[in-house]
Amino acid sequence: MEDKNFKGHAALLAAYLIFGLNTPVSKAVLADGDTSPLALTFFRFAGATALFWLASLFVARERVARRDIFLFFVASMFGILINQMSFIVGLSMTSPINASVITTTVPILTMILAVFFLREPITWKKAGGVLAGAAGALLLIFSGNAVPSGGTDSLGDGLCLLSCTAFALYLTAFKKLILRYGAITSMKWMFLYATVVSLPFCWRDVASVPYAALPPDMVIRIAYVVVLATFVAYLLIPPGQKSLRPTVVSMYNYLQPLVASIAAVGMGMDVFGWSKGMASLLVFLGVYLVIQSKSRAQLDAERQQRKKATADG
Repeated sequence: MEDKNFKGHAALLAAYLIFGLNTPVSKAVLADGDTSPLALTFFRFAGATALFWLASLFVARERVARRDIFLFFVASMFGILINQMSFIVGLSMTSPINASVITTTVPILTMILAVFFLREPITWKKAGGVLAGAAGALLLIFSGNAVPSGGTDSLGDGLCLLSCTAFALYLTAFKKLILRYGAITSMKWMFLYATVVSLPFCWRDVASVPYAALPPDMVIRIAYVVVLATFVAYLLIPPGQKSLRPTVVSMYNYLQPLVASIAAVGMGMDVFGWSKGMASLLVFLGVYLVIQSKSRAQLDAERQQRKKATADG
């Protein structure tokens, strides 16, 4: 494996391990009732903005073209604002299981959209990997002992699907933009835009949080969501986007239910049975197949080699 690809996989693995643990942490914050979904989302946006702009003071400054500043705004709307806000609001309106099932559509949507935006082929190996990973993730979700809470609502399900579609669009449509800049430069602009645009929708919820009454453990959970699950995780995603194809990046989404399941077993909330073992194997098999599938550049190179061999013969 090339060194840049190894670094990309390592960065994505770390990011999605953090995302996986973020699910129970965020649910604990929201269950307390003092912090609404919109308030928690704004904390993520504003906190990450401050941290990324602070971090930018310690790295070489990159000049951003005017056209790219606008593109960062559009990318922010899909990759951050719509993705995060619609998901957390949707999650508050539907059951956690419904939301988890819907997130398994991200690699499928990404694979399809990559055909249009990047002319990436849908090979049998890639399609098989996506489906194997989806089967593993769904098996993990439905084999858990957690009882669905919060009821189900079609609008909530629709918002979760909107979140997945927006993130898939971000991975495919803006890959070339992300390639042009470092992670800190990309994220500082994108989170700044998300913060400004979300403020009119979130400020009432943010103002109503009883900050003085928040217990220390709740402050720690919110800090985890803001610092680790937003700043650190989103710092790690661009290196993966730079070196790996969008469908490969999206496959790491299947690690979230796997991590959540392992965490539940570790905390004594669930047991590790045959279904979880089979689900884990399917997830890793799916990721492996997609990684091993050939890109458009590889297929074009093989086609040229065959043409050359035929001409020489």
